[in-house]
Amino acid sequence: MNEEKRKRRVLNRQVHMANERTFLAWIRTGIGVMAFGFVVVKYALFVRQMSNIIDKSTSAVIFPASHGYSAFLGVLLVALGAIMCFLGYIRYKKVEKQIDEETFIPTSVLDVLLTLSVLAVGIFLVIYLIYSI
Repeated sequence: MNEEKRKRRVLNRQVHMANERTFLAWIRTGIGVMAFGFVVVKYALFVRQMSNIIDKSTSAVIFPASHGYSAFLGVLLVALGAIMCFLGYIRYKKVEKQIDEETFIPTSVLDVLLTLSVLAVGIFLVIYLIYSI
């Protein structure tokens, strides 16, 4: 009986470590999305400033007029990354509790939400790029 408890503790430890690795993957993904959003915002700011500098120095327009969607998209990506980190933590704690109670039921709600939000951002980017050409 004592050997069985020891094996169960070792198995739970491995499952908990797998849960932690999944949580860290969500955090890395969230940080990556936030970093990409930050780059998009800074690039939009750079293009706007360069356009102003060139407009003042010459009458030629090298950069096309921006509609301001890049900054909006960048802020949206930063917010999405932060939300992903928060939801990843909630999922981690929920799974941790389920592992301890041995009632784990896999769910893909967070995966579907992430996929749909990234798909929506991708569609927005495609439309934005088509209209900016």
